Amino acid sequence: MSHVGVPRGTVRKRRSLALLTAGVLTIPVLAGCSSGGEETSRGVPQDIAPAARETVADGSTANWAVDALPATFNVFQADADSATTRITGALLPTLFPMDRTGRPKLNPDYLESAKIIEREPRQVVLYKLNQQAVWSDGREIGAPDFVAQWRALRGKDSAFWTARNAGYERIEKIERGADDLQVRVTFSKPYADWRALFSPLYPKEITGSPDAFNDGARTTLKNTAGPFVLRGVSKSKGTVTLARNPRWWGDRAKLDTLVFRAVAPKDRTEALAEGTVDIADIDAATADRITLARRDRGGNGQPLNHGPGSEITPAQALRSWALAHGSDEVAAETAQAARKKNRKAVAAYATEQKALRDFAVRKSLEPAYTQLALNGESGPLADDRVRRAVARALDREELAQTVLGPLGLPAKPLGSHLALAGQPGYKDGSGALGEQNTKEAQALLADAGWTRGGAAEPPKDTKAGSEAEKKGGKDDEAEAEKKTAEDEKDAKSEKDGKTAEEDGAEDSAAEREKDDRDSEDSAASREEGLYIVGDDNKPGAPAPAAANAASAGHVLAPARTAAVQGTALLRQAGLLAEDGAVAATDKQRGGAAGAYAPVGTAAPAPAAAKGQLGKDGKTLTLRFVLPSGPGSQSLRSVGDKIAAMLEKIGVGTEITKVPDESYFKDHIASGAYDLALYSWPATAYPATDGRPIYAKPEPATDGSLLVEQNYTRVGTDHIDQLFDKAAAELDEKAARELMKQADARIWAAAGSIPLFQRPQLVAVDKKLANVGAFGFAAPRYQDIGFKSRQAAGSPADRKK
Repeated sequence: MSHVGVPRGTVRKRRSLALLTAGVLTIPVLAGCSSGGEETSRGVPQDIAPAARETVADGSTANWAVDALPATFNVFQADADSATTRITGALLPTLFPMDRTGRPKLNPDYLESAKIIEREPRQVVLYKLNQQAVWSDGREIGAPDFVAQWRALRGKDSAFWTARNAGYERIEKIERGADDLQVRVTFSKPYADWRALFSPLYPKEITGSPDAFNDGARTTLKNTAGPFVLRGVSKSKGTVTLARNPRWWGDRAKLDTLVFRAVAPKDRTEALAEGTVDIADIDAATADRITLARRDRGGNGQPLNHGPGSEITPAQALRSWALAHGSDEVAAETAQAARKKNRKAVAAYATEQKALRDFAVRKSLEPAYTQLALNGESGPLADDRVRRAVARALDREELAQTVLGPLGLPAKPLGSHLALAGQPGYKDGSGALGEQNTKEAQALLADAGWTRGGAAEPPKDTKAGSEAEKKGGKDDEAEAEKKTAEDEKDAKSEKDGKTAEEDGAEDSAAEREKDDRDSEDSAASREEGLYIVGDDNKPGAPAPAAANAASAGHVLAPARTAAVQGTALLRQAGLLAEDGAVAATDKQRGGAAGAYAPVGTAAPAPAAAKGQLGKDGKTLTLRFVLPSGPGSQSLRSVGDKIAAMLEKIGVGTEITKVPDESYFKDHIASGAYDLALYSWPATAYPATDGRPIYAKPEPATDGSLLVEQNYTRVGTDHIDQLFDKAAAELDEKAARELMKQADARIWAAAGSIPLFQRPQLVAVDKKLANVGAFGFAAPRYQDIGFKSRQAAGSPADRKK
């Protein structure tokens, strides 16, 4: 399933797979219902058609779809993407890949052991390398490779173009042990996430010089150390071809070759049917087609009851036949052309369906979650009471059901920003914010000054002229209401001669019509403010103040905490002392600014304004930015439901749909939004990878705001301190407790609201084993293969 997520390569990137498309774990219990302890819910298993190696045939080629050819093979560069991660996983050493539970696990193909051998006066980690481990040129993997990678990534040499250096800057020195197969790493300060380092590990030939690091590794990898080697890249064919590594010392790869083929998500169904790919991430629509294809296998040649033409009724078919054979030559010609076109479409669809029978849909939960982001830099959401009200209005279980329910996956909301259910340290911390409650959400908004009549109230500094205009407007409105009442009275008098039975029937019909009209008005009121940027002449940028937010020097300053609700919430999150004092690091200053909307956006519809909250003459309207691509339909469905939920508490939304390719760069990263939906990958190292996402933004010397990856612009000093403490805490249990405390405070700040873990749908040739929906675990590329050998000499791009 396709979802829009945060691409790799901003300030400090998370190690996990970047999310530009749509798990092994169960989603947590409902918000606010968790106990105080760590949760140990069992996970949704992998779905990879596991098979023992002896049952998998040697040889053959498998084709794996990726969105595009990788821009670089260097995962540490800013433009590395999911294809980079997928391909290098088969070529380079990963010392601690994640297992099925999202826990880092030592890889015996590369390490005999790795552990902390000293804690005082400095932390020292000793790596003992597998004695058989060699690069594809025959050289041993050893200490020189570790040293070269540390020097390239520690951030002291600007000649190396790196996108992240988290952890490497904490290393003081790297020394050779008893031989090159022993590596001693000494840290200048404690680092709990040391297992995250040196994965993947590049050979010193790449990391030893800026030229090789910056340019050489972008297009090729001449020296590798995985079960496969890089055979070649074809831009014209859109393929990256890997071949079995003859020097690989581990379990021999089952496949002769593994081809990664660039196939856009929208073209996956056709590619599967044509046999050009064997493995592909797919969306729900393609999954449905494969399911239908397998169901129709025993149809005995009967016409399909789905696809093109299936919606045509017998009456419509008869009319079409009559027109095609009628005396009106023009109508007959048109009808005949339409019938011919439909027959071709039906035949093509049937052929594709027959080919899709050879595939299975592997499904699980992806190690990533979708969140609602609330931009707290300016506008109404700068007030933490408004953010909390928005969060308390959401029925997160209904939103999860919208995406996961139809797929038969557990549809429960996620309870943590820093771990997924089943991972070590997972705990549902949503109780720090509170469960869904419309009345409390409305009370928070009222406390923040947003009231039903607020939109009609003049600002405190309103001048006489504007007051006169407002009065005139009210007089016009009163006159219009009076005329409407008179018209209704006249219409009622015309009905007086009708029978009681007719009156009853018409009254009932009128009530239904009114209900339908109210529903339509509600939907129309949201549609009034909706347009797709680029489809008209309306610019997709916010008002000048918002468009330049990234460079205007705005400092994050959420408003004062509500007296009653805020005190209770902070106490739940542990932010208050027993005497009621707020921790100094969590105090924030400022107030809520007025709402803003993008230039050219249509004014809110009158229907929405009737029940909409306002303050100082402004309605409470939030700009909701969503991707418009065909693969983002589920996000848009979630967005529509969120808009309806907010409407119930008097919060309006202006939904703006923008192209997927500009969604992140031009809107999320730049801060040109109020509400947005995007995803973050899971991580085994939340203290390192989570900090840049939730760090408190700081003003730069040029007046801009340094947000790292915190695109909600919401954070506190206390949250930062908890991350720093956890990163330096070598006791794993204590570090997890610190992360739980940080998560509770992130919930309380209400800048990011986790909704659900994302679905993982993978179409796989049903003869392939050990590949599919991997969940947390990294693929074992050497185990992937066909259960039965393909016919000798059959092409890789075989027809089904």
